Amino acid sequence: MVRGLYLAFGSTIDGAVNRMVQSVAMRMLERPLAGITDVVPSYTKVYLEYDDARVRRESVERWAQRHAEGSGTAVARRLIEVPVAYQGPDLADVSLRTGLPSAEVIARHAGRDYHVFALGFTPGFPFMGLVDPALRLPRRSTPRARVDAHSVAIANDQTGVYPSASPGGWNLLGTALVAMYDPHRSEPFLLRPGDEVRFVPSAAGARLLDPEPLALLPKAPRRPLLEVVEPGLLDLVVDRGRVMMGRFGLARSGPLDAWSSAQANQLIGNAPGAATIELNLRGPTLLARAAGVVGFAGWGLQPLRNGEALDGFAVIAFARGDVISFRPHPYGARAYLALPGGVESARFAGSASVDLRAGIGRALAAGDVLGGNAPLEGVLPGSIARTRVASATVVALGPEPFRLGIGPGPQASEEALAALCERSFVVRGADRMGIRLSGVQVPAREVISEATPLGAVQITAAGDPIILLNDRGTLGGYAKPAIVDPRDVPRVGQLLPGQRVQFHRLLHGDG
Repeated sequence: MVRGLYLAFGSTIDGAVNRMVQSVAMRMLERPLAGITDVVPSYTKVYLEYDDARVRRESVERWAQRHAEGSGTAVARRLIEVPVAYQGPDLADVSLRTGLPSAEVIARHAGRDYHVFALGFTPGFPFMGLVDPALRLPRRSTPRARVDAHSVAIANDQTGVYPSASPGGWNLLGTALVAMYDPHRSEPFLLRPGDEVRFVPSAAGARLLDPEPLALLPKAPRRPLLEVVEPGLLDLVVDRGRVMMGRFGLARSGPLDAWSSAQANQLIGNAPGAATIELNLRGPTLLARAAGVVGFAGWGLQPLRNGEALDGFAVIAFARGDVISFRPHPYGARAYLALPGGVESARFAGSASVDLRAGIGRALAAGDVLGGNAPLEGVLPGSIARTRVASATVVALGPEPFRLGIGPGPQASEEALAALCERSFVVRGADRMGIRLSGVQVPAREVISEATPLGAVQITAAGDPIILLNDRGTLGGYAKPAIVDPRDVPRVGQLLPGQRVQFHRLLHGDG
């Protein structure tokens, strides 16, 4: 199970503190400990994510302390020039609010070098500073629903560049003429933590186009097995996800219900982390291009073969020409389909997992053909040791409200933990980034942006909790008073809007 811990080096945004953070993080990355799955530096902290099945927390703490007390590794100072067309939609407003002519706003913004404190929020988004005091304006009172990719912006003492289109509340001064992130480049990320950036005023050129999603599925798999006749709502290839990439703002991704994905793989003899298809809410209609079998696990859907309902958590055998489809199940949101040897797919940063926010892969579409990485002969009926997951091993979702254990998070307080456990919450929205809840208002506050652990309970400015999941932003500036028990995170990935959740405190938490 995924767990984590923080190392703090200061409590204010400071260049010297951040250089220490980057130095220690670099040394850890150069000499990783087995079981460490990510090292994420932020303004003042280093977050270490680890797999507790491979390494004990005590070993991680000792290893981290040795690096924190050492001299660290000198981070090479790269100076990166970024051409900018200063024609942003907020330039006139910034001029009005600061009392400076637009030309002076541009001169002051471009007149200093900026330190890259961290990358996060979205892949490749650089948190940079410090902005000239005369330009320090708060975020917009109402964030935009969409900020164009490559927008150059300021907020308080920070400046940054939006690598892709996303919501955002910063003040937009212009457009960068070079992409911060492009998964098609040999070096996808233009900037790294610790770099220095100089903005260069430039005449507006041709607008940079957002890159097309990076294709991962092969057009013609070596062992074609299933053809997508009709896609579901969101069918994604997922495996264990991308490790050691959080420092670039790239999410881990992977299955929201890792337990069910592993069960689907186990049914046909795959490794637990082999690539599966995550089916959401409805599922696709699939035509068998050859006779074969797949493993199926998860609560969100019930499989059908030629219209006949089949058992869940079981092997599905089919003949050439059979149609495999799915219908919603009232107890969950997702299920997983495992092909022999795992779904054949290319990889980005070591993983086949689709990451829609990062432009890595895409959802299944009509006409896609899925193949496995292993010959069918090794898993055909009769050679499968288990055709169904034993019922005793299927962790029940339980009656509503669903009980989720929580331990103290990095901003734990007795008041916030008590509010979380006082009464149940209603799921108001759910996606791969997180589960949004409403109910009791929980004390909220902003913090210096830091890494966001899987399963962290983050509190919005309005006091509503969000349980952060696999595709969350890697850095966040809201308090996280609690973290869901890693054993319960797979169940979180099955929650549906309208369901109720009740938190209860664990005797020993892991923050």
